[in-house]
Amino acid sequence: MRASGVLAAVLNRRQGVMLFLGFSSGLPLLLSSGTLQAWLTVEGVDITTIGLFALAGLPYTLKFLWAPVLDRFVPPLLGRRRGWMLITQLLLMLAIALMAMTDPVGESWRMATLALMVAFLSASQDIAFDAWRTDALKPAERGLGAALSVGGYRLAMLVSGALALILGDHIGWANTYFLMAGLMAVGLLATLFAPNPEAPPAPPRTLSEAVVGPLGEFFSRPEAWALLLLIVLYKFGDAFAGTLTTAFLIRGAGFSPTEVGVINKGFGLAATLLGALVGGLWLARLGLYRGLLLFGVLQAITNLGYMFLALAPGYALMVVTIAMENLAGGMGTAAFVALVMGLCNARYSATQFALLSALASLGRVYLGPLAGFTVEALDWPVFFFLTFIAALPGLWLLLRLKPAVEYADRERDEASAAPATRE
Repeated sequence: MRASGVLAAVLNRRQGVMLFLGFSSGLPLLLSSGTLQAWLTVEGVDITTIGLFALAGLPYTLKFLWAPVLDRFVPPLLGRRRGWMLITQLLLMLAIALMAMTDPVGESWRMATLALMVAFLSASQDIAFDAWRTDALKPAERGLGAALSVGGYRLAMLVSGALALILGDHIGWANTYFLMAGLMAVGLLATLFAPNPEAPPAPPRTLSEAVVGPLGEFFSRPEAWALLLLIVLYKFGDAFAGTLTTAFLIRGAGFSPTEVGVINKGFGLAATLLGALVGGLWLARLGLYRGLLLFGVLQAITNLGYMFLALAPGYALMVVTIAMENLAGGMGTAAFVALVMGLCNARYSATQFALLSALASLGRVYLGPLAGFTVEALDWPVFFFLTFIAALPGLWLLLRLKPAVEYADRERDEASAAPATRE
């Protein structure tokens, strides 16, 4: 497909709202965690209480538990996916505004309850948005859709993180939270403008079916267990290297925190977003399988840049290494999210996407301690070589699963037709 044909195929109303819906998805996250922690600290709340507020983040890790509810029930307005997006966005605006009207010192329990409510509603919005994105986008659009939504998500985290901290210091925390509540209108308008998925399937008939059906449908596939393993392993090497990158650049390579902040966090973020955008567009031309393979190889190879940096530290090499690794990581993320979307059945996409994304996060959770022990025992150059090796099993499994991955890249109505006929 020629470049002009690719652009014509993927630039449409569905993609037009993706950046804004990603922004709405990312905005509440830090308002119930890092930014709230800063507010509590400035107000003099004791450190024990601040530590307990971290529990407010639990809904993000447990959202698959109530995802079947969003699969089963259809709100009266806007359809099954957009209806839930609208409901959660309206309630998020209200909950964040109520946080602005709460005294974090004298009403700490009320603030904690509201923070938990914001996290629950935010996780629920993520469930509905992920399901809508999965159902609405055609295979050729998934890579760019993933890139745009990730870009919006990251932008929102800058707004609700760095910008909110600055605003809190100048206009007050209550006014800052009122402003953040107002910014949720970005997602609200995008939800109203977004189209419903074409020819959506009927929702599960009962809540019991909404719970059992997603698992039964997924494990009826011949390669189900291998696909689950691919979800875990595809970005394993990338995640393994990323667990200690900042510590390596400061302690192992000897760069200053300022240099690391500007290059790794600032320039690296820009490279990641560019990589996701380029990867999303490229994926429409390559197809899912070839895109996953190419971007996976690039993810593995660019990890070796840190090994060379550990052997011969230098500012220029650091810039090149961070740029290449983040570009490849952004491309891999766009392809990986497209893979998860392709593996979901439209009837159960809320639950299946929540479960698969939770499974994908397991590696990141448990790799931190393993990475620390590895560096302590073997030093930095060997560690980063091992992150390259850790990427290879996922690539080998991808080669073995070529037919299953290519099937996941078919049109949504084809992919969901077979399960529907069995019921």
